[in-house]
Amino acid sequence: MTGQRREPPGPGGDVVRAAGCVLWRRGERHPVEVALVHRPKYDDWSWPKGKLKRGEDPLRGAVREVLEETGMRCVPGAALETSRYVVDGRPKEVHYWLAEAVGGAFAPNKEVDEVVWLPPADARLRLTHDRDRPLVDALLAELG
Repeated sequence: MTGQRREPPGPGGDVVRAAGCVLWRRGERHPVEVALVHRPKYDDWSWPKGKLKRGEDPLRGAVREVLEETGMRCVPGAALETSRYVVDGRPKEVHYWLAEAVGGAFAPNKEVDEVVWLPPADARLRLTHDRDRPLVDALLAELG
């Protein structure tokens, strides 16, 4: 189709494109807290993220996913590293941004049943996947 950008196919097929945020806020008990989401389908703790809609800008998709999964509105900041891995034999690419939470409230939904706000050190321990941990360091480096 004309006007649509397609990713080159990887060894297992087309690249699954996704985006998300390292969502943070100034904490009441800690200088900085980050939000992790629990996904019951996978029984894991991760950053709010999700697949992009066809033709969707990654940053716009990241902000949308944060709102859908956490109920929080956010202001995106610095682009963080892109995570690349394989899921069910298909390459996946997740673009991340730092984003400050500016309001909203969580309500459990079909994808996320719990959101926790943790200091970065505790978040590093709670994250299920090793590939998500370097984003804690990126957060701390960006916030100084």
